[in-house]
Amino acid sequence: MLYKFKSKAAGDVIMLQPNGQRVLEIIGKHSATDPSLKGILLPEQMPQALIALQAAVEQEEAQRQAVMDQAKAENLPAPHFDAISLRQRALPFMDMIRECLGAKEAITWGV
Repeated sequence: MLYKFKSKAAGDVIMLQPNGQRVLEIIGKHSATDPSLKGILLPEQMPQALIALQAAVEQEEAQRQAVMDQAKAENLPAPHFDAISLRQRALPFMDMIRECLGAKEAITWGV
């Protein structure tokens, strides 16, 4: 299943379901008790969504660095992470949010 994010101000962003759900969880639009198969992100919600996504990206990068530092300190092999980081997955959506925020256009999504 895919998530398709749409807006009048930007091109579509398409994500696989697990990645789309993770991004929506970060911005507070999806949870296990309230799954979001369709929804809307309003312009007034976008600044907070960007802050939440940036914080999540920074947290993931800090965690990765800490694990790598610990492995190096203990002379263990380098840990393996997902080939694609949250930053890489979220960047197109973050760019979409910035464009839509500037144009004052909502973002909608569906599965």
